[in-house]
Amino acid sequence: MHQHRHLIRYAIVLAGVAALLSSCGRKRYENPITQDTQQPDKILFDKAIKDIEKSRFEVARLTLQTLINTYDTSEYLAKAKLAIADSWFREGGAHGMAQAEAEYKDFILFYPTMEEAAEAQEKVCSIHYRQMEKPDRDKTHAIRAEEECRQLLVQFPNSKFAPSAQQMLRNIQEVLAEGEFRTGAFYHTKGSYPAAANRLQALVDQFPLFSGADEALWQLGDSYTRMGDRFRPQTVAAYTRIVKDYPLSAYVEQAKLRLKDLEAPVPEADPVALARMKYELENRENPGMMSHFWGMFRKSPDVSAAAKSGSPPMTGYRPTVPASVPPTAAGGTGVTADVSVSTVSDSTALDTKPDARQNPPAPEAAPGQQPAPGTQAAPAESRPPAGSGAQKKQN
Repeated sequence: MHQHRHLIRYAIVLAGVAALLSSCGRKRYENPITQDTQQPDKILFDKAIKDIEKSRFEVARLTLQTLINTYDTSEYLAKAKLAIADSWFREGGAHGMAQAEAEYKDFILFYPTMEEAAEAQEKVCSIHYRQMEKPDRDKTHAIRAEEECRQLLVQFPNSKFAPSAQQMLRNIQEVLAEGEFRTGAFYHTKGSYPAAANRLQALVDQFPLFSGADEALWQLGDSYTRMGDRFRPQTVAAYTRIVKDYPLSAYVEQAKLRLKDLEAPVPEADPVALARMKYELENRENPGMMSHFWGMFRKSPDVSAAAKSGSPPMTGYRPTVPASVPPTAAGGTGVTADVSVSTVSDSTALDTKPDARQNPPAPEAAPGQQPAPGTQAAPAESRPPAGSGAQKKQN
């Protein structure tokens, strides 16, 4: 009897596991059509959605394409086109993600005013966000993800997907800033202080929400200090930003001492910055005990330290002109080698005007003789000296 009960319990557990696996393998579609009708185009759409939920993506795309080609005036055309993109997105892989991005872009182009257009843009951002790599590796997908998330916030600012896109943008910029910080820290450690200052200055100006911005400012101030007294204003500005904009940083007291040594005023902490740092410390994700171990085998970056508040910058990253480049008299950067482009108004110039490279130099006039019209006499330093073989030959 006891063995019989044990077998019953074992069968119930197996049935529960099977039900769980089946529910995990079949993820419901996000954008179904709830209208109850027996129209043939609706029947085709419902059949394709069932195939998508059961991971029969190729069959679903064929059904949806049949709907689009057969019922070109159907009210479900937009939904069918979005479902094709969703099927590629669910299929995954490098090829599937590339196809999904192209389909989502087409959907936004043809149906920009539909509510699903914002969702399509959010999916494009997610495509590159999922393929984003660690800060010390290829940044292609991180840069593309930043561009697509900014596009969503600009084109669909009131969408329900805007908050999630804004957080993704903070995470992406955390990864980009971490990569720049590692490069600047490397230059600082090696003693290449102008290069370190250039990288770190651009970093703190572009990514103020970076979790390591205070440490970057500390190394920036130290780099300017070692570059000489000429960079005293930049040194003071770096330490001042630590005290004012990052009041809970571990470098605040040291920055105050540096400012006193430089006989510079010590600012008060910005209340807004203080409140933001308190919020970040209270809501920061604490990585697990094994996160550092598994991080070595994980391709995606760790974004647990990314900011949870604040408006991320909406402009792309652009390296600044190094402070070590001397300014010009007009207050510029000293680089005046500008290249301009203009169209040629006379298209026959190459055919009508002589080629200067093929004109031989004009013959030198004899002593006491005027040069031929349209020519110039050779400069004195290029003429042969008196009594030379050339003059004897002419005489």
